[in-house]
Amino acid sequence: MRSLTCIVCPIGCSLDVNESGGIENQNEADISVTGNRCARGVVYAIEEIRAPKRIVTATVSSADAQDSKQTIFSNSIKRIPVKTSSPCLREKIPSLLRDIYKIKLNLPVKAGDIVIENWNNEGIDVIATRTVNIEQ
Repeated sequence: MRSLTCIVCPIGCSLDVNESGGIENQNEADISVTGNRCARGVVYAIEEIRAPKRIVTATVSSADAQDSKQTIFSNSIKRIPVKTSSPCLREKIPSLLRDIYKIKLNLPVKAGDIVIENWNNEGIDVIATRTVNIEQ
């Protein structure tokens, strides 16, 4: 039995998940969920047991001033926040982060700009979450 806290809504139900059968033979009949106040808690618990996913947030570097021929002042932002457009499988997050940390963005960057499109053909875009101008 595993205990989870549902994060689908603000209630935060304490879920007890009982898995009968092995991980390789999981189907909905093999997983029972108790403690949920709504059906969304069951769906969350089953997904969390089968294939946990997370929205990934990180930062990327802005390009070096000499390389980009831009005037960047000492109070400028050196890192730009980004996030994934959809959840990523938990076991793939380290690989995604390695790819994100390799990026150097040229300024200006607008919130919503796609930094990585369709990462590894997973349907996950990495997008900038802040607008950063050259003279910020």
